[in-house]
Amino acid sequence: MSDILEEFDKEGDGGKKEAFLFYIKSLLLIGLVLGFGLYVGDVLFGKSSLDVLLNLQEDKETLVEKIRGLKEENAVLQKEFFELRRLDPDK
Repeated sequence: MSDILEEFDKEGDGGKKEAFLFYIKSLLLIGLVLGFGLYVGDVLFGKSSLDVLLNLQEDKETLVEKIRGLKEENAVLQKEFFELRRLDPDK
């Protein structure tokens, strides 16, 4: 009967080791998933991404102003061109 009890004790220790390894693997997997999530979040929504977005918005505003100025300059030059060709630019 003591042989059966010894076998039961040996099997019980192996189960504890397997359970411990399972928890360690689970914790490592959870840690990796959280770490990857934080990394992706930082890449998408981090400070550098925000800086790039703000710089692009400023560049867009600058380009829109430059386009507006060039259109006005183009209208003045076209009017001058038509006047030089003795055409009426207002018609």
